[in-house]
Amino acid sequence: MNEEKNPMSLENGEEIKSLVIEGRNAVLEAFRAGKPIDKLFILDGCQDGPIQTIKREAKKHDTIINFVDKTRLSQISETGKHQGVIAFAAAYEYSEVEDILALAESKGEAPFIVLLDNIEDPHNLGAIIRTANLAGAHGVIIPKRRAVGLTATVAKTSAGALNYTPVAKVTNLAKTMEELKEKGLWFVCADMGGESMYDLNLTGPIGLVIGSEGEGVGRLVKEKCDFVASIPMKGDIDSLNASVAAGILSYEIVRQRMK
Repeated sequence: MNEEKNPMSLENGEEIKSLVIEGRNAVLEAFRAGKPIDKLFILDGCQDGPIQTIKREAKKHDTIINFVDKTRLSQISETGKHQGVIAFAAAYEYSEVEDILALAESKGEAPFIVLLDNIEDPHNLGAIIRTANLAGAHGVIIPKRRAVGLTATVAKTSAGALNYTPVAKVTNLAKTMEELKEKGLWFVCADMGGESMYDLNLTGPIGLVIGSEGEGVGRLVKEKCDFVASIPMKGDIDSLNASVAAGILSYEIVRQRMK
């Protein structure tokens, strides 16, 4: 098991380290110990007993497996002794969607959840978690695929917000939205082709959906949204950093809730 070579420090001096776990026994023990595994890489074509056991553990924990060639696995490895398997463990534990709803209920507030689609930059994720906390959001939901997990960089950028803001990781973001709609939530996503955020009613139990700068919100997720909100822009470029867009829309929700 290898700890990240350059651990990051939080403002209070506490060190947070991501774990790069290499080798069959180490990866298997990590699963059995209940460590949250963000990414699992297995040598394509490897079918022996220990690898099959790791695959079963991954399935049991709903972990997505990335099958890669030997060159790619060697690039990821820090020791050169990966034995055909490498796992990346999260720096923080993930919560469940139910935990986020329970937090809103405990505060006697209508749920306010930030959902992120295609966010792969750890600095953006950390900044969004920090903003979500300050804006009073009850939690953040991220997908398992094509998304950064709770790495050390995310933890540092969140400036401690990860200690207070639950983050849930789901297999299917669109399906999760459907389930939350049944619980009374409605969804608004950010897109420059939508209605001005000032013309929308952003009160009540709400999910704010933010996509990446390049790709935006995916089509299937966007179709599940009830409204599409745009942020008025007067400059010469046509897009905002994802974390900035999340901050602006979050505080429009705060402003409307305070009326």
